[in-house]
Amino acid sequence: MQQWQGLGQIPSVCEPSAVTIGKFDGIHLGHQALLTATTDAAKAHDIQSIAVTFDRHPDALFNPERLRLPIIGPHQKAQLIEAAGVSALLTLAFDESLACLEPRQFVEDILVTALNAKHVTVGQDFRFGAGGLGNVALLTELGAEFGFELEVVPAIEMDGHKISSSRIRDLLDLGDVEQAARLLGRQHQTCGIIEHGLKLGRQLGFPTANMARDAEGYLPVDGVYAGYLYADGERYDAALSVGINETIQAVPRLIEAHVLYRNDLDLYDKIVTLEYVSYLRPALKFDGIETLIAAIRKDCDEISEILKIRK
Repeated sequence: MQQWQGLGQIPSVCEPSAVTIGKFDGIHLGHQALLTATTDAAKAHDIQSIAVTFDRHPDALFNPERLRLPIIGPHQKAQLIEAAGVSALLTLAFDESLACLEPRQFVEDILVTALNAKHVTVGQDFRFGAGGLGNVALLTELGAEFGFELEVVPAIEMDGHKISSSRIRDLLDLGDVEQAARLLGRQHQTCGIIEHGLKLGRQLGFPTANMARDAEGYLPVDGVYAGYLYADGERYDAALSVGINETIQAVPRLIEAHVLYRNDLDLYDKIVTLEYVSYLRPALKFDGIETLIAAIRKDCDEISEILKIRK
């Protein structure tokens, strides 16, 4: 998949394309429906497929006090869009100049001139241009004028509610990684580099892989989770712990993983993926080291049983 950071990286003569536009801040089932419709249209018309997204949420510019962390990071987003079969990904900087583009100018400059769009796919609530004044009705009119057809994909619902990134984030804030996975269409993951920590887990007999705090993938509520660790093409059963360790020493909030019944893995400086399967218990402060060790042993046994059932 080609990746373009801004309009300047697009080839001067762009092949005809089927284009979809969105924040794609979760690549949940609703986003996946847009991507599938776009790749299907590209195949039907024998043209390339392009996803257009933004480097930040509009709230970063207009409502920074309301800005919430993204469900996935830019590398995760690119990997998921590529896995959907999209030919190219255009990431636009959501800055003042882009935010001030009138709807017609947005369509003419980006969809028509830069991307040579012949088919455009959007969600039913899609808004574009300065002040969000552009809508599906206007985009239909502009499509007729500039020569592209518009496909509007209805919202995807589950359990009577629209699937949205906000809803998924709320579920993760409750630790409900299983319900979040239903809306995402996959298990939620956090991906990053394993760094050297205080090695407190190793001292207790349960070595942990501490993920760097610039990792991608929204951290769910503090607690212990059954999950998997992926490294070097292998998948390992793991206990995942999100939060701070108050029993031994308070440290900044992070995620760490203990691969079950293994103490021979060297994961330092490797990029690994942690996958959440099920919430086990909240983060707790124990009254001593022995109590903590007993709790960890119990966690590992329970997680082992959970993952056996899942398999």
